[in-house]
Amino acid sequence: MKKKEQNKPDPKNKFKKLLIIFAAIIIVFSLLTILYPEKSATGREISFNYLKEIVLIFPAVLVLMGLADVWIPQDKVEKYLGNNSGLKGLLLSIFMGTLPTGPVFIAFPLASQLLKKGASIMNVVVLLGAWGSLKLTQIGVEIHFLGLEFAFYRVMLTLAGIIAIGFLTSLLTNPQKQQREINQAGPGH
Repeated sequence: MKKKEQNKPDPKNKFKKLLIIFAAIIIVFSLLTILYPEKSATGREISFNYLKEIVLIFPAVLVLMGLADVWIPQDKVEKYLGNNSGLKGLLLSIFMGTLPTGPVFIAFPLASQLLKKGASIMNVVVLLGAWGSLKLTQIGVEIHFLGLEFAFYRVMLTLAGIIAIGFLTSLLTNPQKQQREINQAGPGH
């Protein structure tokens, strides 16, 4: 019982980290306002819009992640996205990443849940990369404005890059350490 309690992050430390980040943001914004007063209003407006988007979308995402945590069994994640899933897991990761239309920050809680349930680091990195750059709706618009040939080569090169990054990340990342960090983040993170 004591080992579990030692692995849990201290809420006071999390709050202190949050305050430090918030203070750093205020300091950076203040410095930028002094250095570039003509651009400060635009910067505040963009930041406020991102914050508003996060506040409006993120609670629903967390609820969906909680439901997914209960509804999607760990053995299925390990089978279809785990270290031994092979090409099937890679293709599923790409497919799952191309479907969503929301911003990529929504994918991070999903990625955390998948890693907790045994998905391979490579497949999670590929899912995040596909989510950020290979959405089907985005590709359709790209074809319309830039042409099929451009879109085809861009998608193929992006896909190759995402797979390479996923492979390298899985080689460079210590899976046991990664799993400990994810588990320490606690539920909903």
